[in-house]
Amino acid sequence: MDPFIVGLIGIAILLVLLFSGISIGVAMAVVGFLGFAVLVGFWPALGLLKSVPYSTFADYNLSVIPLFILMGSFAFAAGMSENLFNAVYKWIGHFRGGVAQATIVACACFAAISGSSLATAATLGAVALPEMKKYKYDDGLATGAIAAGGSVGILIPPSVILIIYGIITEQSIGKLFLAGFIPGIMETVFYLFTIWYLTFFKPHHGPKGPTTTFREKITSLGHTWEVVILFLVVIGGIYMGWFTTTEAAGIGAFGTFFFAFIRRKMSWNVFKESIVNTCTTTGMLFMIILGAMIFGYFLSVSQVPSSLAGTVADLPVNRYVILGIILIITLALGCVMDSMAIVLLTIPVFFPLIIDMDFNPIWFGILVVRVTEMGLITPPVGLNVFIIKGISGVPIGTIFRGVFPHLVADAIQVVFLVAFPQITLFLPNLMK
Repeated sequence: MDPFIVGLIGIAILLVLLFSGISIGVAMAVVGFLGFAVLVGFWPALGLLKSVPYSTFADYNLSVIPLFILMGSFAFAAGMSENLFNAVYKWIGHFRGGVAQATIVACACFAAISGSSLATAATLGAVALPEMKKYKYDDGLATGAIAAGGSVGILIPPSVILIIYGIITEQSIGKLFLAGFIPGIMETVFYLFTIWYLTFFKPHHGPKGPTTTFREKITSLGHTWEVVILFLVVIGGIYMGWFTTTEAAGIGAFGTFFFAFIRRKMSWNVFKESIVNTCTTTGMLFMIILGAMIFGYFLSVSQVPSSLAGTVADLPVNRYVILGIILIITLALGCVMDSMAIVLLTIPVFFPLIIDMDFNPIWFGILVVRVTEMGLITPPVGLNVFIIKGISGVPIGTIFRGVFPHLVADAIQVVFLVAFPQITLFLPNLMK
């Protein structure tokens, strides 16, 4: 059978397995192994199972993943998310929609030490939702702001998905982190403007909070200095070339542990729970990476990526039209699939195409992650939405209604990122 046909059949089977609820890593590994066996032979495929796990996990750079996850676990244990929200709330809570806006800003700040959108949404949701209920916020506005704010965690460094993208495409993780910073801040500003716009026409949906004194505002900042230090040391150190991304992750994890310890939040049980959570999450991610690597070998011998790249390159259309099609496909998959699955499934197929069209791979990585990020709040499988439903009890339809204006803001920002690549590439180009 034609290898290209086998490759397409393999992709179709993988999609069926993913939609049936099978683990992403297992599904990719099984399809990759069987497809490689059909095209190359059973014994070479068996050899793949022997060599790929070692060659993949012996990579020193992979240690950055558990270290950043551990950093986020320690930050949660130290109560940094609550401190961030309280500080921002003191400064802008008295504005119309101020509690929702404080949630967005706190999500962006916590993302700088978390690296996970789901963790950001869950932790800030538990802190902010009671405040918004206290001031009788509209359920759609309140839950939509938390779900959208949580999605910022996937873009602002450190980001686990950016790390995965960097490993798969062999791009600098440090440059990807810096590339995500300005778009992440830009996304935060867009969400703030969205809340302002919504409450301008319907002030009763987001009533003002209490006014605080200047002394209270300044005092509140005293509980957030750890986050500022961690961010400046970790991201600033990468930018200045003082240490590698992996070393920065180690410093960040130790620094977060130290701050939790001196705040007397790091008991033995909390420490054990943080380690167990980190190991569980890391094991899941490593299984996904292994499956993606095996599936990648299958795609290579099937020649699907190279054939697709050649076919598309010969189309009589502008390369930005092709880029738009890729982004639309990514967004459509985001409506029914997990963001990690999208990146691992599409990047091996689309990345050769992007390189062939002479697009910057760092810029493309941020675009893909940004569009994938939208999938976290799109129906019917927006994971952030289901997280918020679990902690709020608000009907899922109401949350999706509240999220829709933020999706419009997302679409506008993507247009800006495509039209002006320097928004993304400015900081990476300055990196030493």
